[in-house]
Amino acid sequence: VQLVEAGGGLVQPGGSLRLSCAASGFTFSRYSMIWVRQAAGRGLEWLSTITDDGINTYYADSVKGRITVARDNARNTVYLQMSSLRPEDTALYYCATLSGDWGQGTQVTVSS
Repeated sequence: VQLVEAGGGLVQPGGSLRLSCAASGFTFSRYSMIWVRQAAGRGLEWLSTITDDGINTYYADSVKGRITVARDNARNTVYLQMSSLRPEDTALYYCATLSGDWGQGTQVTVSS
């Protein structure tokens, strides 16, 4: 199993980013996927889950309305669109399977 996140970077407050997570090594279309983040010195925070078929999505209250999760099973990729970013969104963002497979993360820094 391999999960490779991309799309992080430095963005100003109020800006947007789209993260992606390319999956390989398993039948991607059969697995729900999650996004989590970890800010420096803090624990993991679950952000979103998307079911295997992409029909059902779930969001943490802390980010609801500012993020959208989506997937493209033909491309074995899950996305996290983030908008209205705040400094407190600064963190390392990971995608993962519910089986406990994780990517290496992509850093998002929100700063002016």
